[in-house]
Amino acid sequence: MSSKQVVRRLIQMVVVLIGISFITFLLIYMAPGDPVRAMYSSSGVMPSEEVINQTREAMGLNKPFLVQYFNWLTSCIQGDFGTSYSSGKPVIGILIQRLVPTLKLAFLSLIIMLVVAIPSGILAAVKQNKFADFLVRGTTFLGVSIPNFWVGLILLYVFALKFKLLPVVAVGGGFKTMILPAVTLAFAMAAKYTRQVRTAFLEELNKDYVIGAKARGLSNSKILMRHVFPNSLLPLITLLGLSLGSLLGGTAVVEVIFSYPGLGNLAVSSIMAYDYPVIQAYVLWIALIYMIINLIVDASYTLVDPKVRERG
Repeated sequence: MSSKQVVRRLIQMVVVLIGISFITFLLIYMAPGDPVRAMYSSSGVMPSEEVINQTREAMGLNKPFLVQYFNWLTSCIQGDFGTSYSSGKPVIGILIQRLVPTLKLAFLSLIIMLVVAIPSGILAAVKQNKFADFLVRGTTFLGVSIPNFWVGLILLYVFALKFKLLPVVAVGGGFKTMILPAVTLAFAMAAKYTRQVRTAFLEELNKDYVIGAKARGLSNSKILMRHVFPNSLLPLITLLGLSLGSLLGGTAVVEVIFSYPGLGNLAVSSIMAYDYPVIQAYVLWIALIYMIINLIVDASYTLVDPKVRERG
């Protein structure tokens, strides 16, 4: 990507972020429930109505909507996303604290997925319409069909409760605590990616340059690794970027099942507690990470595909 394209994309990102922040703030503003009462309820104390009104005034919640939004947006630009109603801690600190476990879980699940999906997809493509292909396609069909929460519960029962090989609750930060959540996330992703790898390889194997390479006496392994594999990467990079964005946003269902202290679990608990500052910051984080990853994916096209680089 040229410098002009990067600048244009960055400007678009700023505009989109402002739009998302406005919509998010509006929806939370219109949501039922009183954040001040929720804040006091979480602390186990319910003061008088006069104290509630004073607190609401001190927090600026009695001001008009646009005034509240611009005050909040100005603070966000300065790096201040407010204070959590539930814990009383700065929101940015809470997000950073939960981001580290989410990063570990995201990359571990991606590694497991790639280790399974790439060899399986290549094997299914090379052995098209043979037993190995039918076996891989049948397995991936099950992987796509079974929901994540069901896979997580089965793994939890078998490996944590039945054989007691892994911990039931994913707390403590050790490697063992990440295995079951990571495998659960990788299960459905591996099925989807295996199909994509198979499709991409089959498309490349049917092209003329493969036939020409075989006619020149190149071995199948060299054709696959030096020519077919690099040419099949482009659609996979896009999918990988989307998957990484989803994982970095936190996978709420899996994190709740395993009590994993990540961003997804934080989002669910914040919604249940009416913790609006955390919810607003979380939505902005999701939008930002998706746009950054899409920008990186687009830029990587020029490195992977020479045709894109020449057009650029």
